[in-house]
Amino acid sequence: MELKTLLDMHYQHVQTHPDKLFLQQPKGDKLETYTWAEFDAVVRRVASGLQAMDLPKGSHIALLSKNCAEWFIADLAIMMAGHVSIPIFPTAGESTIQYVLKHAQCPVVFVGKLDDPEPQLAAIPDDIKTIGFPYPGCDTQISWEQMCQNPAVEGEFRPALDDIMTIIYTSGSTGSPKGVVHTYGSICWAAQSSLKALTVNGDDRIVSYLPLAHITERVLVEAAAYFSGMQISFIESLDTFTRDVKQAQPTLFISVPRLWTRFQMGILAKMPQKKLNFLLAIPFVGKAVARKIRQQLGLDKARLWASGSAPISPATIEWFHRIGINISEGWGMTENSAYGTGSVPFRVDKIGSIGRPYEGVDIRISDEGEIQVKAPCNMKEYYLEPEKTAEVFTDDGYLRTGDKGEIDAEGYVRITGRLKDIFKTAKGKYVTPVPIEAKIMENAIIEQVCVTGSNLKQPIALLVLAEETRNKAKDELHQSLQNTLTAVNDSLESHQVLDHFIVMSEPWTIENDLLTPTLKVKRHILEDRFADVINQKHDQPVVWLTASS
Repeated sequence: MELKTLLDMHYQHVQTHPDKLFLQQPKGDKLETYTWAEFDAVVRRVASGLQAMDLPKGSHIALLSKNCAEWFIADLAIMMAGHVSIPIFPTAGESTIQYVLKHAQCPVVFVGKLDDPEPQLAAIPDDIKTIGFPYPGCDTQISWEQMCQNPAVEGEFRPALDDIMTIIYTSGSTGSPKGVVHTYGSICWAAQSSLKALTVNGDDRIVSYLPLAHITERVLVEAAAYFSGMQISFIESLDTFTRDVKQAQPTLFISVPRLWTRFQMGILAKMPQKKLNFLLAIPFVGKAVARKIRQQLGLDKARLWASGSAPISPATIEWFHRIGINISEGWGMTENSAYGTGSVPFRVDKIGSIGRPYEGVDIRISDEGEIQVKAPCNMKEYYLEPEKTAEVFTDDGYLRTGDKGEIDAEGYVRITGRLKDIFKTAKGKYVTPVPIEAKIMENAIIEQVCVTGSNLKQPIALLVLAEETRNKAKDELHQSLQNTLTAVNDSLESHQVLDHFIVMSEPWTIENDLLTPTLKVKRHILEDRFADVINQKHDQPVVWLTASS
């Protein structure tokens, strides 16, 4: 295939269908829209504003905002001005913002939609220019209105495929974030290839709400939109989520396990599982009920549903399958442009796997059981960290993923754990927590879980219950958890058997530093913070912590 860049595709869309709708941004009762031509006009003015700053070519320009139309505009303007984008998660704390801006040596940062803009803006050093998107709290040196008053850039700047397009800082669960360097070639190969793999075309509609600072949204939503010409809609706020999804009528919908579980619990809060089972079992009635549920979620026009970022419970996928939502699990990393494997088309018999390698992606299992991957979408390097770059690649150019896995006879890959998460009990036996956690998560009332137990006689599990369980009787929840513990232990080898469950009193969040921005549990921080709780002896199979514990 002839590889093109996002700018190549942008110019093509503007030329061939300038009046086609590209972006929809809800703002209150209004819907702000951009055709390709209108989008181009604003991009050129913002690019002109960046060029007027007289920065060296290839300067690093940061983006700190939730998803919005202006994020897309600023990102393409950075490319058009000949610079490199540095996205920062909109939930990033002061130390992360300061680390990324300093490490990436950013002279300018775009600031946009944020839940708590004041401390985040305060974290930006005074010598870095700030440009604000048109949202409340964006008190910056340069306003969006000022940027849009610049004369439009003329001509068609076309970067080379081996030019650096972006540096994406990992949301890793250990240590400082690493800057993953991607060229136009690596990002665009993944985005362009995804059209065939996921059968995406210009008639598709998708909602962009998972952080654009994350590789999956950046490649499979934003970048793929340039190659397909599909329509993008945004979410105004958490409160308007359902309204905005219904308005967008997406044909493609990507989410993460935690949100799929939230959707499930929201449905069950309105209709208990027994009643739902009864209705779904009735011919004709079952189909009507399933359709009604999809309509309430705003997903009745969708033909492809996906989940990524973290493992999703097979039980969750099976539950949604019964209401006509077939969630295809996929796998990828920041280091390989989120383009590794996919379960498309959906197959019930392959639930629990992460699918097969996409065309052009070579995956192998090392002697240690590690999944290793080679493809044109692999990163160039870790920014300013040659030692870590050398460590992550094998001598023959495969990326070491850190995931343990296996491949079946049909080429479907199954992740069996993380190499670094495996721990040894006091009996000297090794335990791989991920498969056990997947079994525990089959109980829908459990939203978060971490199996731990280094140097304990037997492993234990820390749990956070779904928010929707607050209205349920504690006795009912206790019995449900005890039943799950028994069922899980019956399926485990003796050294894996869980001694007890500990139900945490507070959820694990990005704000309390127990989740990464992509909602992965920071296992080492959790184990360190709750070391006393973990190492304490408990007589009961299910232990409930109080806020003061």
